[in-house]
Amino acid sequence: MSNLKETEATRAAGEVPVKEQTPDIKAPKTRKRTAQRAGAIRTRAASSALQASSSKAIASPTVRAARRNYSENERAQKLGEIEKQIGRGESIKAAVQNAGISEQTYYHWKRAAGQTTQSDELKDLVKLEEENARLKKLLADRLRKENAELRKKLGLA
Repeated sequence: MSNLKETEATRAAGEVPVKEQTPDIKAPKTRKRTAQRAGAIRTRAASSALQASSSKAIASPTVRAARRNYSENERAQKLGEIEKQIGRGESIKAAVQNAGISEQTYYHWKRAAGQTTQSDELKDLVKLEEENARLKKLLADRLRKENAELRKKLGLA
């Protein structure tokens, strides 16, 4: 022990220790061994057991159901049901689960429905403006006729 302390004391006194340079050699990464690499041979019994265990995994409730494409009418119907449930005081999460869709899908559909209603509102606004212009012309024609009749009666024309 005294030798170690003496060598440390001499180094600390003024000598800077030189690091020994060793090459950085990394150990190769180990690979996971699969049944085929390990040399295991599957038998018919083992493969049928594997199929049975995989069919149990499919039946478990944690596995997602297959993706389904809903029509616009079905989407609108589900959104309506969810809105009714929310109006009754139920949470969004519970209402969406009752409808059988995810919250993300609900918000995506809601945003898409909002965009279509905006374009529908724009179309409705254009129709109303056209109808308003038509009615203004009709009113102007009737007022001109009435004006002409009154001038005739008064003898101003």
